Amino acid sequence: MLSLSTTLLLAATYVLLSPVVATETVTTCEVNTVHRLSCDGGVISVQEALYGRADSVTCGEGKPEEQLANTECSLEDTLDILKKRCDGKKVCEVSLDVLGTRDPCQDTFKYLQTKYTCLPAIHHVTCEHSLAYLHCDEGQVISVYGADYGRRDQSTCTYKRPASEIQKTDCSRPASTVSDSCDGKNSCIIKASNSVFGDPCHGTFKYLEVAYICGYPSITPE
Repeated sequence: MLSLSTTLLLAATYVLLSPVVATETVTTCEVNTVHRLSCDGGVISVQEALYGRADSVTCGEGKPEEQLANTECSLEDTLDILKKRCDGKKVCEVSLDVLGTRDPCQDTFKYLQTKYTCLPAIHHVTCEHSLAYLHCDEGQVISVYGADYGRRDQSTCTYKRPASEIQKTDCSRPASTVSDSCDGKNSCIIKASNSVFGDPCHGTFKYLEVAYICGYPSITPE
């Protein structure tokens, strides 16, 4: 007996229908510099992330040898942190503050390095109090790649909003409700509101940011 699975054959879809996806690498040496990932087309998918030191050359110019000697230094959950903050977005800016105050190797000069690809997903932004409409072509179903509710910049959803409501840009909450409500459906409507996602930053005008793909469901045996 066969049942309809909502798990999409995404890997096969990319291989068969999309061009080869190039991997980008961003390295940030200085502590006070913003680590910026961006995709002109599609959305970010973080593949690897390192905070520490893996060689003696990267970000080593002008540094004493003893600060470059430890090349087996890395903060354990760096990849998880970068994926949670950046996956599914078109632009992601990260400061080293998000990694906390933990030091994986004292007296070693460290850097943040991220390798990522730009996936051909649909990117959708809905301002607070409005409805998000996700939909696919006939026969296809939605698979949500990433969703966040909050504010990450001062340029999105700002029309007629006072400055005080768009100043806070480190406000965000993963919106798993979107995937729970929409995955496996041909279309889906969800409201961008505190009543649905909670309020990650009181007094800030927020927006819902969603990245999703449309694909054909696979038929799998029970």
